[in-house]
Amino acid sequence: MSYLVLARKYRPRNFTEMVGQQHVVQALTNALTQQRLHHAYLFTGTRGVGKTTVSRILAKSLNCQGLDGQGGITATPCGQCQACRDIDSGRFVDYTELDAASNRGVDEVQGLLEQAVYKPVQGRFKVFMIDEVHMLTNTAFNAMLKTLEEPPDYLKFVLATTDPQKVPVTVLSRCLQFNLRPMAPETVREHLVQVLQAENVVAEPQALRLLARAARGSMRDALSLTDQAIAFGCGQIEEAAVRQMLGSVDRSYVFRLIDALVQGDGRAVIETVDVLRLNGLSAASTLEDMAAVLQRMAVLQAVPGGEKSLSDAEDPDAAETARLAVLLPADETQLLYSICLHGRGELGLAPDEYAALTMVLLRLLAFKPEGGTPEKKTLTQPDRAPEAPPVTMSAPLAAVPVAATAPVPAGGQAGPIAQEFEEKSVRALSGTAQIATNLIADTAPVDAAAVRVPPATQVLAVRAAEDIAVASTEPPPPAPPQLPPAVVSVPVRQAPEPSARLQPQTGGTGRVTAARFTPTEEGAIWYDAVQQLVASEAISALVRELALQAQLVARDGDHWLLRVERESLNQPTTRERLCSALAAAGHAQRLSVELGVVIDSPARRNAAIENERQQRAQDIVLNDPFVQTMVREFDARIVPGSIQPL
Repeated sequence: MSYLVLARKYRPRNFTEMVGQQHVVQALTNALTQQRLHHAYLFTGTRGVGKTTVSRILAKSLNCQGLDGQGGITATPCGQCQACRDIDSGRFVDYTELDAASNRGVDEVQGLLEQAVYKPVQGRFKVFMIDEVHMLTNTAFNAMLKTLEEPPDYLKFVLATTDPQKVPVTVLSRCLQFNLRPMAPETVREHLVQVLQAENVVAEPQALRLLARAARGSMRDALSLTDQAIAFGCGQIEEAAVRQMLGSVDRSYVFRLIDALVQGDGRAVIETVDVLRLNGLSAASTLEDMAAVLQRMAVLQAVPGGEKSLSDAEDPDAAETARLAVLLPADETQLLYSICLHGRGELGLAPDEYAALTMVLLRLLAFKPEGGTPEKKTLTQPDRAPEAPPVTMSAPLAAVPVAATAPVPAGGQAGPIAQEFEEKSVRALSGTAQIATNLIADTAPVDAAAVRVPPATQVLAVRAAEDIAVASTEPPPPAPPQLPPAVVSVPVRQAPEPSARLQPQTGGTGRVTAARFTPTEEGAIWYDAVQQLVASEAISALVRELALQAQLVARDGDHWLLRVERESLNQPTTRERLCSALAAAGHAQRLSVELGVVIDSPARRNAAIENERQQRAQDIVLNDPFVQTMVREFDARIVPGSIQPL
C-alpha cells in the first residue's frame, strides 16, 4: 500500500476536527442546525488553512444519509454513509470541484452551469466547488452571474480563493463570505503533537516550534515539513536536524548578536557573522529570528513584570529574552527591530548577503550614544521633574559681559544646539524658581572657571541674568535690601523663547515688513488719482508702472511734478501717455518727472495696506487658543508663508 502523506491522512473529516477556524465552524454549524442555508459561499484565506476541507465537510453535511439511511441535513456528518465516503474519496457524482486556475475560460464555466438544470442523482443537493475562483476571466464571471444569483433550490455554490480582491464585486455581493485566518504557531504546534503521537514519532519540543514557525500559518505546510523532518531524521524529529533542514539559525547566535549590540561590541558582531558565514546559515533567517526576539523583548518592556504571563513557560528562550529586555533600552529595541525588518530587503541588493547582514547589524552601533553602554530608558515619565543642581555664582552684576550669549543667526532662528537647549529648558521649568533664587541670593565671588551649570538650565540662567541687568537700569522696586543681585558668567548660546515658535520667520523682528513708507499730503492726492486711472483702465503696462512707482512732489496749478527712482520709467512716450490720461480725467495738463528718493508712492501705500492685512491675519492665527495649545503641547510650528489674508 502506498504511503499517504500526513497532510492528506489527517485532513479533517468533520467540523469538530477543524483547527484554528472556530469562527467559520461556529457560523456554519449554527446555519446547518437551524436550516438557514445560503445558496453561495465564498471562502478566502492563504494557502493551507482549510478552504477545500471546509467545502467538502459542508457538502457532506448537506448530503449525509446517516448510518440508517434516513439522515437529513446535519452539522455532524456521520462519515460512514455512501455519500460521505464518496465525497471523501472524490467520487460523489453530485459534488463537482472545478480548478479555475486551469479551467478559467467561459466554455468551462458554461459546461459546469449546463449541469445545474439537472436535479441531484444520489444526494440531496448538487454542490459546485470552484477553487481559485479569482483566476476566472471576466467573461466567465459574467456567464455565471445569473445562475449564481438565483440558482435552483437543489444547487449550492462554494467558491474558494486566496486573492478576494480580484473577485468582481458583482460576485462578492451574491455570496456569503468567510475569511479563514492563518493559524498561530502555538495552534500549529499543538496539532503537530497530536499527529505525531498518533504516528508514534518521537519529536523534541523545540523542533516542533521551529516547524510551526516555518509553516507561517499554514497547517498543510506544517504537516508537509513534518513529513520531511521525519524522513530527514530517520523517523525522529530533533532540533539540530530540523535546523539543518530548514537552514534556520540557532537562537544562541541571535542572542549573541543582540547581546553584542547591547554592549556596543562591534568586534563580537563581526565574529558572530563570520561564524554564520562559515556554517552556511541563512542571513535572511538570522534577521527574521532577530526580529522575532526583539518583538518579544518590546512586549516585555511595554508590560514590566508581565514576563510570566506573556512568555511561554515551556520556551527555553524565554529567560534569555527577558534578560536582554532589561539590558536594552526600549527605544533602541524599536530601532533595532525596524532595522532588521528593512534589512531583509537589502540582502538581495548587496553582492554578498553576509556583508549586507554585517552592515545591517552595525547600523545600530552608528546610532548609539558615545561613552559606552547607554543609560537605561523607561517608557513611563517620572512623577516630577528632578531638582536642578545648585548654580555657583561668579561675578557681580556689573561684570556681566554683553557677549555672554551668542548672536542669533539672521532670520530670527536659533541653531540646532540652541533649539536643543530650548526644548530641554521647557522640560526643566520646575527648577526655574530654584535657579532664580540662587542667581539673586548667592553673592560669594567664585572663580569663573569653576562655574558649572546644567545644560538644561543654562538658557534660563542667562535669561534671568538679562532680566536683572535690564531691571538694574531702572529705579529699583521695593525689595528686601539684603538680597543684592548676582549673575552667572557662563558663555552659552541664546535660544528663542518657546512663544517664538508662533512667530512667522520673516526677518529678525518676526513681523512682516514692507518697503520704507512715509505718508504725505500730496501722496494722498496722487494715490486717489492713480487708483481712479487704474480702475478705469485708462493706463496700462509701463504707463501704469510709472504712475504706481512715482511720488507727487509738488503741484503748480495744472502742472504736476513727479519723482521716480528708476531711470527706465522716465521715458518720453510713457510720460506723454500718463499726462494724456491725467488730463482726460480732469487732473494735470502738464507733467514733469525727476529722479530721486521716493517715500510715498501708490505702490508703497498698497504694500503698506497689504502688510497691515497680512499682520492682522497673522495676529488672528497666532492668538487663536487652539493654535497656542498645539504649539505648547505638541511643539507645533507654523509654516512660514502659510498664513494668507482673506
